[in-house]
Amino acid sequence: MVSLLMLTLVIMAQPSWVKKASKSIFTLKTFSEDGTLLGSATGFYVGKNGEAVSCFAPFKGAQKAVVIDADGKEYPVKCILGANETYDVAKFSVATNKSQPVSQAAAQSGSGTTVWLLPYGQAKRVSEGTLRKLETFNGNYAYYTIAIQMPENTMGAPLFSNDGEVLGLMQQPAALTDTLNYAVSVLFADSLKMTGLSINDPVMRATGIKKALPEDVGQAQLTLFIGGSSLDSLAYAQLIEDFIQQFPNHPDGYTYRAQQLTEGRRFADAERDMMQALKVADKPDEIHYAFSRLMMQKLVYMADEVYEPWTLNRCYDEAVEAYRISPLPTYRQQQAVVRYAQQQYDEAYAIYESLFDSGLRSPELFYSASICKEQLKDTTAQLALLDSCVALFSRPYLKEAAPYLMGRAQVLVGMGRYRAAVNDYNEYETIMKAQVNSNFYYLKFQAEVAGRLFQQALDDIETAITMTPQSDLYYAEKASLQVRLGLYDEAIPTATTCIELAPDHSDGYLFLGLAQCLKGEKAEGVKNLKKAGELGDPQADGLIEKYSK
Repeated sequence: MVSLLMLTLVIMAQPSWVKKASKSIFTLKTFSEDGTLLGSATGFYVGKNGEAVSCFAPFKGAQKAVVIDADGKEYPVKCILGANETYDVAKFSVATNKSQPVSQAAAQSGSGTTVWLLPYGQAKRVSEGTLRKLETFNGNYAYYTIAIQMPENTMGAPLFSNDGEVLGLMQQPAALTDTLNYAVSVLFADSLKMTGLSINDPVMRATGIKKALPEDVGQAQLTLFIGGSSLDSLAYAQLIEDFIQQFPNHPDGYTYRAQQLTEGRRFADAERDMMQALKVADKPDEIHYAFSRLMMQKLVYMADEVYEPWTLNRCYDEAVEAYRISPLPTYRQQQAVVRYAQQQYDEAYAIYESLFDSGLRSPELFYSASICKEQLKDTTAQLALLDSCVALFSRPYLKEAAPYLMGRAQVLVGMGRYRAAVNDYNEYETIMKAQVNSNFYYLKFQAEVAGRLFQQALDDIETAITMTPQSDLYYAEKASLQVRLGLYDEAIPTATTCIELAPDHSDGYLFLGLAQCLKGEKAEGVKNLKKAGELGDPQADGLIEKYSK
């Protein structure tokens, strides 16, 4: 009789809002890929369309999650809407079109306030407690210390004020026997959202549950951009589909999907997406430009597969249409790219030249123009344009100047201006010291020999040998130069090493025999020259005749 009276008092003492509030509370369960239960927590709805909050910890490593509501009905978790690992909270969307959200307290409660903890499915066992301390974080969000004992399985449960408004959600207790526990502001949990950078956030990557796209289209566009390099093809395809579903009147989803379809050689489907992008675009010039580039990509890199509607002429027409709508220099540059691909080098150059004083003025622009002149066999104009490339950089040069210095060096070599070429090679070496290889030093060596910079040439071929000690070519080139400079004693061991590396090649025997003959050791020298002849060296017979006398 006494026990029944005490139970009656507890029930009567419960706040009037408990029954209604209990309908907003559920159990969250998460699972691994093979269906193994990973974790569980209490959670509750904060929105009318399935928006909910709970702890983040159960989501770590999870591939699937469900909630079980107050009526025992199970619903899958669709996606994560936001998460914060520091305060162990997550916001997510449940696959239900109708949910009863809790009422959130707009104002914080102070010390001494009575609060209530409502577990899932236990409306008759609400726990009463008292706020002991209120701290703020991230601006003005509350973090509560409460004198209350948490029943089992109440991590993530809502903490209510006396008026039935939720103040926060309960944190993981150190032990169930603790009488001091903690709750983090529900307003903070409800404020969580995805940004364009969330896709690479380690917290988000810790769970396999699908992540929502940001609500802001600009942030969603950033997600698309980053996802292209951070997701596998299937996950990225799903991300694009989500973008199209969420933003059906924005062209980016269709253009990104068209890119994927093109890479998959589904050109007709890609074209349909580009046409849809045109229909919804506020700036159709951007779509015409993107379409020109997409077709160009296919025609250059997938030329083996014919898709008749996509031609270089159509690429050009799309770029022209983009420029007609909005005369941006970038669209003219695309026209030049297409004309170059069509081998119409004069017209391509004329377009590049018209852009020299535009906002696109850059080393890359002058370099592109120089390639046109190379195809037209106008070396003088090509060099002048490369000079313009390099002139746009100031000394000391940074790495961005390296490809243009290398390009100019090679043109100078072709023109027979070897010492000028060596100057560019030296500049290139200075700024790319950590990246240059033995082949670079071999190219530089060749220019130095042609420019009669013999000591530099010897130094550089030695560097090439140090970097690639198994190359018989480098030893042969070194021995050849040593013989040419009269360094016979040095040439003999160099040529001997060349023979050791490549005994079936003639070069080592040729330079060893020549060095020996020039040093006066004709018998041995002729013997090695004959070996070179046997291995097919065309110079051997003439030298044998000369030194056999």
